[in-house]
Amino acid sequence: MPPDLNAVRRYLLSLQDSLCSALEAEDGPGRFQEDVWSRPEGGGGRSRVMADGAVFEKAGVGFSHVTGTKLPPSATAHRPELAGRPWEALGVSLVVHPRNPSVPTSHMNVRFFCAGAPDANPAWWFGGGFDLTPCYGFEEDAVAWHRAARSAVAPFGDGLYPRFKRACDEYFFLKHRGEPRGLGGLFFDDFNEIGFEESFALMRAVGDAFMPAYRPIVARRRETPFGDRERQFQLHRRGRYVEFNLVWDRGTLFGLQSGGRTESILMSLPPLVRWDYDWKPAAGSPEARLYEVFLQPREWADVAATSPGH
Repeated sequence: MPPDLNAVRRYLLSLQDSLCSALEAEDGPGRFQEDVWSRPEGGGGRSRVMADGAVFEKAGVGFSHVTGTKLPPSATAHRPELAGRPWEALGVSLVVHPRNPSVPTSHMNVRFFCAGAPDANPAWWFGGGFDLTPCYGFEEDAVAWHRAARSAVAPFGDGLYPRFKRACDEYFFLKHRGEPRGLGGLFFDDFNEIGFEESFALMRAVGDAFMPAYRPIVARRRETPFGDRERQFQLHRRGRYVEFNLVWDRGTLFGLQSGGRTESILMSLPPLVRWDYDWKPAAGSPEARLYEVFLQPREWADVAATSPGH
């Protein structure tokens, strides 16, 4: 039985709508501007961006459904047998860059990929996940985030959360810095082992779990007082986010190599950022604690959070 691309498309469009509505509700005055686009080789999408909101300095939620006649190198590096095949890809991707440095940046993506003619037993798989990138860490948030991640995939097998968490820790890692991007979450790709219907249900569970996991963290931290020191550290940490997306992110590489729309591919980048030569945090500072505690792989879902503070 071939995969039901129409069902995947309907879900992803509704997910984009619900994510944007929730972010607008959390922000207050902020509103998304929509940009509908088409791709010359096939397909298109709708990109939605909120800029200069009260809570979110920038938020992007993009839907795309694109097709091509020949898979690009980034998609066939681990699957050489698919080289040269036509392909179809659908997905929703979200990145939120908050204004307050105590509110973590977050990313979520769910996607479906099909290589080969849809009616000719094509190769297909799902992918996605979500992760959290704080500037200032809070145990309460880290524990809640990972417990939500664990709960999202628990119905599909006890082994999936440890596997997807480990994959997230390994993927969102800046190899040139020897440094994790954030405190992780879930990451999965090339997933089809439980059949189309159950794999599709897993993708939906991950997409639907993101906002209930993220909004309470935003609500807890959005009014935290901050000054120029915290703002400058936030801009410094955003630099690491940019480095990962431009150097290591497979989705960015796939989009650029497949002739995707550059504005939509790069809408995940923050509006402001800074790089400081050989900067290091002061010993004993909240900034140092981010590196020492929160940018270290840890079984957060099993931690008993004892304090709501740093």
